Amino acid sequence: MSADLWQRGCERLAAELPEQQFNTWIRPLPPADVSDDGAEGAVVSVRVPNRFKLDWIRTQYAPRIETVLTELAGKPVRLELALAPREAVREMPLRSAVGGAAAVTRSMPVGVGQVLSNALQSAPAAPVNSGHGPAANGPIGMPSGATNAAAALSRNRLNTSLTFDTLVPGRANQMARTAALHVAGAPGQMYNPLFIYGGVGLGKTHLIHAVGNALLRDKPDARILYLHAEQFISDVVKNYQRKTFDELKAKYHSLDLLLIDDVQFFAGKDRTQEEFFNAFEALVAKKAHIIMTSDTYPKGLVDIDERLTSRFDAGLTVAIEPPELEMRVAILIRKADAEGTPMPEDVAFFVAKNVRANVRELEGALRKVLAYSRFSQKDINIALAREALKDLLSIQNRQISVENIQKTVADFYKIKIADMYSKKRPASIARPRQIAMYLAKELTQKSLPEIGELFGGRDHTTVLHAVRKIGGERTKNTELNQQLHVLEQTLKG
Repeated sequence: MSADLWQRGCERLAAELPEQQFNTWIRPLPPADVSDDGAEGAVVSVRVPNRFKLDWIRTQYAPRIETVLTELAGKPVRLELALAPREAVREMPLRSAVGGAAAVTRSMPVGVGQVLSNALQSAPAAPVNSGHGPAANGPIGMPSGATNAAAALSRNRLNTSLTFDTLVPGRANQMARTAALHVAGAPGQMYNPLFIYGGVGLGKTHLIHAVGNALLRDKPDARILYLHAEQFISDVVKNYQRKTFDELKAKYHSLDLLLIDDVQFFAGKDRTQEEFFNAFEALVAKKAHIIMTSDTYPKGLVDIDERLTSRFDAGLTVAIEPPELEMRVAILIRKADAEGTPMPEDVAFFVAKNVRANVRELEGALRKVLAYSRFSQKDINIALAREALKDLLSIQNRQISVENIQKTVADFYKIKIADMYSKKRPASIARPRQIAMYLAKELTQKSLPEIGELFGGRDHTTVLHAVRKIGGERTKNTELNQQLHVLEQTLKG
């Protein structure tokens, strides 16, 4: 077996893969160990510096790499990926896969993925500096100078408690979380800008803070800034009054990572949009990364200049959706554990089934249950949770009726309420009717026959078909899921 199999394989991959992908994921890998098993084939072993890169390469590139190596070797080749020992990652110079072992490209610090992996397995969260002195221990992988780290966090406006470790993963945020991890591990490369959208309280702000905190741990000198869109607007107004736009440019154009929340607030503010456009262009040109959040996708933004929305859409646009039941349960259990008061699973399911809108409402419900338990000195069970949340449950039961759902859905899709009961079947009417049936099943205690009766005497099988159809599409159609989320929030007041 030729000893240069790995190098030849990388050269082939460099020709086949997009340049950014190859330079981000394949080129930085160290030379592989190749062992020949004769006619049985060969094993190519590669040590990857951190857990995130290991998982990503295994899922996205491993099959292609094995195919290329097998073609070059003329017999089966099995690729083995493993984490490099921490000491090797921290101390060993990283060699380029293309160009041989002598081509030292840079020294590899502890990667952000390794930091996250360690944090998930055993490491405690980095302590938050109270402002009365340096933290006892700096973040993982950070050199000496915890005071400098705390000062950097203050300048960056990052919330140190919002990390990937404290973010509960699930289907609702899977794609956005994966993209955010990618940016944290390789800023300025792919997915620039990263545009994350979704309803209120779903974790958009948590996710972009997590990217900032992860990058700062990996690169303590990185220039990072988090701010809400209204803070940027305020900066523009102040500099406009003082005629000091050079200061504004110096502040924003020199960043390595800009994290900006709720860009929909730029609507109708022409000078703000002009300055943000200039900052956007300057940052992208120097390969700095931009992550934005919004309540809607770029093309859905109102009163935002088209040249801005087209740039928002030029990188990667991903949605964070309302959490599914299992994810809501996991969030409740984890946050209760963090409060030092474990929540039984059956109670978590009870709360999660009754609080569906977003994570923020879940946290509010959890605080009520925990407080009620402490004040009454009673164990947490379903009866206690029902008592603690009785106001919330009574409001829901009083406000959400099938009739209210029909009116809300009809208003949303601009059809007549009478169309909910009629036998008309054009798509413009049948689709909203199915959505109303789905919401009636989800948000009320009515049975399928009862719902059918309220929709013009329809058979329960018609309602069941609508519920299954809309429920199935919701998991695949982001736009439908967003519409349902808006309707649910409207109905819950």
